[in-house]
Amino acid sequence: METFIDKLAWIYIKDRKLLGARSKGKETYYIPGGKREDGESDQAALLREVEEELTIRLLSETIRLVGVFEAQAHGKPEGVKVRMTCYEAEFTGEMTPSSEIDELDWLVYADRETDKTSPVDKIILDFLKDKNLID
Repeated sequence: METFIDKLAWIYIKDRKLLGARSKGKETYYIPGGKREDGESDQAALLREVEEELTIRLLSETIRLVGVFEAQAHGKPEGVKVRMTCYEAEFTGEMTPSSEIDELDWLVYADRETDKTSPVDKIILDFLKDKNLID
């Protein structure tokens, strides 16, 4: 039986590169976002997680669904999958990594061939490359 970890992610592309964040103590970059809390809508969870991680405020009226992607969950036992619901949105504020984030970086398609990205992020990079949104 498959188990799913339900996550939300903010797709932010600048200069044909995708924003990635590396948490403290981790080697892999993840697309900013996280898990929803009980009773939280996708939008509320995305707003909260991105503000916690990057100290910016997404503009709720600009949030648009990009897609839903599934893959083996990074660092979890076989059969545990992550379901990543991805949104794009504009924001206000100055992007700064929070206390839980060590570093921000801009990911390109070539990063999918490295250990820098998780399995679900590789699928998302494929999708963005197919749409000619990233280099």
